[in-house]
Amino acid sequence: MMNTGIEPRWARIHRAWAVVPVLSAFLAGGLGIQSERVLAATLISRDQASQAVSIRNLSVKDGVVSGELVNNSSRTLRDVQLLIRYTWLWNHEMHPGADSPGDAVYYTVEGDMPPGGNKPFTYRPASPLPSRADGHFEVAASVAGFAEIIPQK
Repeated sequence: MMNTGIEPRWARIHRAWAVVPVLSAFLAGGLGIQSERVLAATLISRDQASQAVSIRNLSVKDGVVSGELVNNSSRTLRDVQLLIRYTWLWNHEMHPGADSPGDAVYYTVEGDMPPGGNKPFTYRPASPLPSRADGHFEVAASVAGFAEIIPQK
């Protein structure tokens, strides 16, 4: 079987965007090519995503973000995508500087997580965070998406 990079038909990918309408995409034999794989994407709210998978024991040291993902759902989850935000807070917000070093990245914690299971993660930025005297970073992580494995009937 050829690896097309597309999730098997028993997988559903969830993205946590609250204001985007529901989207479903199906890959099937449009050009006479039969495929045994189907990708279905469903957009859900952040609340729904956090009910399925949560983050605990989040810690940040020198820009490195570590924690543990917990599967709160009744299905196996795969490839949980995190949004990690490095928000720069100026010491004098009334007179901010011109160049904010704030950033945001998507990080995928690869692999399967069974129902009720957990999985540790560590994200290391490509380059160290700048050390500056005019402010500091506030770092946050949230679930941006995941694949939910749905058994075939």
